[in-house]
Amino acid sequence: MASRAAQKRLTREYKSISENPPPYITAHPSESNILEWHYIITGPENTPYHGGQYWGTLMFPPNYPFAPPAIRMHTPSGRFQPSSRLCLSISDFHPRSFNPAWEVSTILIGLLSFMTSEEMTTGSVSASEAERKYHAARSRWWNSTGGGSHLKAENGAGKGNIKAGDGGAKFRSEWPEVDAENWKWMRENKIDTATGNRIVEPGGPSCGPQLGIAAGGSGHQAHAVVDAVIQQRDAGQGWIFRNKLVLAGAIIFVYVLIARLLGEGSS
Repeated sequence: MASRAAQKRLTREYKSISENPPPYITAHPSESNILEWHYIITGPENTPYHGGQYWGTLMFPPNYPFAPPAIRMHTPSGRFQPSSRLCLSISDFHPRSFNPAWEVSTILIGLLSFMTSEEMTTGSVSASEAERKYHAARSRWWNSTGGGSHLKAENGAGKGNIKAGDGGAKFRSEWPEVDAENWKWMRENKIDTATGNRIVEPGGPSCGPQLGIAAGGSGHQAHAVVDAVIQQRDAGQGWIFRNKLVLAGAIIFVYVLIARLLGEGSS
């Protein structure tokens, strides 16, 4: 339970961050627990996180602001281990270095700054730019479906149930409007809610393997298919067409032979 000082301080900070949110950041406390805050970071331009929707939590101690919160990011990003506590100078890993003057906005700006750097710490991971862009493209799907687990999730969001497996229930309970926008986005972009991949319409253009050549198949497989196609082509053509060069040579030979015989006879 929050102390009176923490209750007063966090109430004031919620008002402040609602009226003047930092760039790329939105946050609010849970209705059931003012010590449990939920944030969404929108990936900034010119970063591999651009357009990504990164949801996480700040769990404040009852004696805040005299101790820092536990910081987690639940959405896979290629930068942090999902739902793991992050070791930062502004997190509960370093209570002695925390400054009581720092506010929720200060903490989240610091998290965003660290996210867009390449520094490593407990809870962070190393990934390529392509991998981070991949996670960014799937982030909205992941948040609202619990990583596709919505198809089998039977229980609603419970205390601490903040990760893939709850069918997106916790995200939906904290961000109902954002969740509705995500589902609309998935419908408009034809996203398979089970996998997060774009649905390919039947009969639509495809860049997949042709002629029965399996993706990653060997060169021998390719040659076998090409040979089969040639055989099918030849089977539909006559003997004369397939042997036209031989016939042409024979005709020329016979013509020359007849010409010589006629020449010798006239002489």
